[in-house]
Amino acid sequence: MELFLNELANGLFVGAFFALVAVGYSMVYGILRLINFAHGDFFMVAAFVSYTILGAVAVGHVHMVWFTVIWVGLLVMLLTGLLAVLANRLIYHPMRRAALLSLMIAALGLSQVLENGVLNIPSWGSAFLTYPVTSPANGFNVGQSHFTWFQLIIVVISGLLSLGVYLLVSRTLLGKAMRAVSEDRIAAALMGINVDLVIAVVFFIGGALAGAAAVMTGVYYGQINYLMGWTVGLEAFTAAVLGGIGNIGGAVLGGVVLGIAQSVGTGWFGAEWALVVTFVVLVLLLWLRPTGILGERVARRM
Repeated sequence: MELFLNELANGLFVGAFFALVAVGYSMVYGILRLINFAHGDFFMVAAFVSYTILGAVAVGHVHMVWFTVIWVGLLVMLLTGLLAVLANRLIYHPMRRAALLSLMIAALGLSQVLENGVLNIPSWGSAFLTYPVTSPANGFNVGQSHFTWFQLIIVVISGLLSLGVYLLVSRTLLGKAMRAVSEDRIAAALMGINVDLVIAVVFFIGGALAGAAAVMTGVYYGQINYLMGWTVGLEAFTAAVLGGIGNIGGAVLGGVVLGIAQSVGTGWFGAEWALVVTFVVLVLLLWLRPTGILGERVARRM
């Protein structure tokens, strides 16, 4: 029982990363019905950009310098959001009238461009890089398990960012415009909504959330690699489907459930079984509820 509770708590921390990236997946899908396979690589690029910036400004610091990490994190969120907007403008926007399959192939192509671009930058490359700052080990004990304060901060920040996006979508005029574009882009345009601007804002928010997750991941795990985007992207996409893709609350819940399943699977069966347990849980839950935990019917085309 002690081991189970420990893995349950660790799964909550891991799920916080998945949730932030999954929210971006869900928002883009909700607007364009597009599975943006490059979204995980926005996360990866953000990790490398933050690695470079922190390496330049936090030289000599082994443990986290709070103020430095905060402002670097905000800067990386801005840059990753702009990268997502640029990708939409240069790739997805000109192809908006194309078949969804063509858009998804374009997303896969962009994913490969970003991965191989990072791979071929000399100072980055294929090796695992040690993140310039790490989180301190001090924290608190729950029973016989020790948790760091940074783990708690991860959950709080992820929760606040996810709540902020939910309130933006559900309580603001911009959010109402997003929901209108999601329902029917043509009708929304006829009602005077700037559809292109709304879509750009959605991409920016999704990219910014991926950037925040990347900085926290780097600090928490202490290393990054150019393939991390594909792995996290696949798991975040799984979390979005598990929770009900297109649903922000579902993406967060799916991330938490996936993180707990992966953590418990690792603790009980070993790291090599983590993905097996994860996708067994996915299959079983989708077998019981094909639309996801909080999903609605999303098969219709806008």
